[in-house]
Amino acid sequence: MANGQEQAATDAVMTRIGQVVMLHHAGDREEARHRFLQLWAEIGEHGDALHRCTLAHYMADTQDDPADELAWDLRALTAAEELTDDRLAEHEETLAVRALYPSLHLNLAADYVKLDRSGAARTHLRQARSAAEALADDSYGDGVRAAIGRLELRLGERGPDGEGRWGPPRQRP
Repeated sequence: MANGQEQAATDAVMTRIGQVVMLHHAGDREEARHRFLQLWAEIGEHGDALHRCTLAHYMADTQDDPADELAWDLRALTAAEELTDDRLAEHEETLAVRALYPSLHLNLAADYVKLDRSGAARTHLRQARSAAEALADDSYGDGVRAAIGRLELRLGERGPDGEGRWGPPRQRP
């Protein structure tokens, strides 16, 4: 019985995070930021790693100051490092923790670009590129790989053939 109650509570928090994400995507960035902060206060710095990772990942997108965005993206990465595949599978059966890292490192690379810290940006871009091997061959994976490719071009990162490592998304037959 306790496990069922715990699962329901977990689903409720993830549902609430999803609702705030929809609010943000609808254009109400300030209200989304306010609601995310309320949720963060409930979850706490030492709460469930999946909740912290997810919330911090989305909270970063609501920030106006690049340094604040970086701080939230670093919180997301820290929480991901505490996350287990079993815990993630309770929420998303098909996703492995390692599939989160390309996006987390890509976001950090973009944050560092905004802060004019190209060395740190390149470090996280390399980590995103390396971690991208864990991405599925689906629209999410294609989108992350394409974003890595765009940031490679922006930073002047080229492969041995003169091209960015990740080109446009692969076309399905």
